[in-house]
Order: sequence, then C-alpha cells, then structure tokens
Amino acid sequence: MEVREAKLPGHRTMNPCPLYDPKTETVFLFFICVKSNSSEWWQILSGRNAARLCYVTSHDHGKSWSLLKDVTEEVLGAEVKKCATLAVGPGHGVCSPSGRLVVPAYMYYIHSRVCGLPVPCKTKPHSFIFYSDNCGQTWHRGGTLWSRDTVECQVAPVLCSNGSDLLYCSARTSQHYRVEATSGPLDMEFGDAHYNKSLCEPPHGCQGSVVTYHPMEDHQPDITQPSSWLLYSHPTSSRERVDLGIYLNKSPLRPSSWHPPWVINEGPSGYSDLAVCQEDHSFACLYECGKDACEKITFRRFTVQELLDNSSKS
Repeated sequence: MEVREAKLPGHRTMNPCPLYDPKTETVFLFFICVKSNSSEWWQILSGRNAARLCYVTSHDHGKSWSLLKDVTEEVLGAEVKKCATLAVGPGHGVCSPSGRLVVPAYMYYIHSRVCGLPVPCKTKPHSFIFYSDNCGQTWHRGGTLWSRDTVECQVAPVLCSNGSDLLYCSARTSQHYRVEATSGPLDMEFGDAHYNKSLCEPPHGCQGSVVTYHPMEDHQPDITQPSSWLLYSHPTSSRERVDLGIYLNKSPLRPSSWHPPWVINEGPSGYSDLAVCQEDHSFACLYECGKDACEKITFRRFTVQELLDNSSKS
C-alpha cells in the first residue's frame, strides 16, 4: 500500500514511525521529508536543517489518509535554530497508560557557532521524544538524552511492581554499547543515560526495537501487583550487523537483568521493529536480512512461551 499523502514536493520521505491512539482509533504515521540532494552530512556541516517533521492520520485503519501536517516548529520551538537536522524513529511510537502519545526522535544539535557558522565537532546527536496529551491536537518536545551522543531510539512504558509507571528509552550509539534511560510519567525528562554492557552495538551502531509486555499471572507468581517486561530486538554481534536476537528483561529497571538473546535470524541482519499481540500473548517482528543486512524485509511471529523457552537456552 502506498500512502500518497506522505510527501512534500521536492523532498524525499524517510523514517516511517506509526503510532496508534486507541481512544480515538486513530493511526498517526510520522516521518521526515528531506530536501532532495541534501545529505545528512551536508546539513551537519552547514547547520542548515533540510528535514521537516511531518505526519498523516487515518481513521479507517489505513484505507484513507489525511493531508500532511508539518509540526517541525511546533515540536522544536525556539530550538529549531540550533537543529542541524532531525529524524523520527524509525519504528513506532507508543500510547502510555495515561493516554499520552509519545514519539521517539533524534536531532543533531548545534552546541556552538563561530562567526555564525556551526562548529562541526560541537554539533552532536541527541535522542529525544515529543508527545501529545490531547489525542494529537498539539505536540510538545519532551526529554532529551543530553549526556550521550545518541541517534535512533525507541521508547516503551514500564509498569513497575510498586504501581508507578515510567518511560524507558533505548538508543543507538557508536560506542560499542546501547544507551538506556528512564523518565518519570509527568515531566518526561530522562535521568542519567548509561551504557548497558549487556547490549552490544556493532561498529557505528544499529537501530533496535523495544516493546512492553504485560505477562500472564503464571509467569510472575511472586509479584502481588502487575509489572511489565521489556522485549528488545537488535543484531547480537559487536563486530557486524548479523544474528538478529530477541532480548528479554523481566525487571526493566535493572540494567543487568537482560537475558541472553534468542537469535531468530542467523546471518546478516539490520533494522527491526517489534509489536505485541497482548490478547494471545504473542509477538511480531519485522526485520531486515538477506545476503546483506538490508537486502529484504522478513516478518516473524512467536509466542511468549517460545520466547521463554529459547531465552532459557541461550
């Protein structure tokens, strides 16, 4: 299916990032539109952002779509002048338990200029989120991972055993390991971001996906109040983009609690995106693979029992 509305004249459309609002039964499809012949590197060197943050919506499960809406200035506000370039996802956004709609993104932020020109070594990538509390009528920028150089990220709401809920962020880096951070439910500001040495990155990093899963009672018999697990998909090698794995964490606030990965695709593997089918306790993964890391896109579905069985064998 082609979404003809998701484009601007003279621009290329990139980084699809869908989000579903169950309250209004609306599908939001976020993406960026980048001026033709404007590379990311040119934008970083010149400090001239050529990317527009846009979305379209559907109220009939994708049969028809609205006209494109550009929310670049609405999301970035005054910081738009310090943005060399930006992108959303790719992957998916989330709807938190409170109904807040959250979209993952990143930007190259111009920390310093000399004679009006950006200093390239001071233009750094930082993951951030933007959100809406009114079903997508207005959007606001939330927390930013200022303490680390991070790019593509995904977020997942986490319900803790004490009843509180947080937002977990997993971000790509070029520093050998994944960056993790959490934010509170109200301020959307992330605490100190840290490298997790249980989650390796290949050279230059790779996009990964994270989702929340609410386990059945028989999978958490010692917990009196419901909590949530995290699933994470990513190439498992620190040397190259190969062997896509599914990682499981039953205690999301403990960085050391990630189980060894269950490899679902041996060989070249690239970007991926996870989805949860909570009704039948199964999961879906869309991922790049083939003769090289992005030759083709493959779909795989698996159950929670398969995940538990294979995680224990890893």
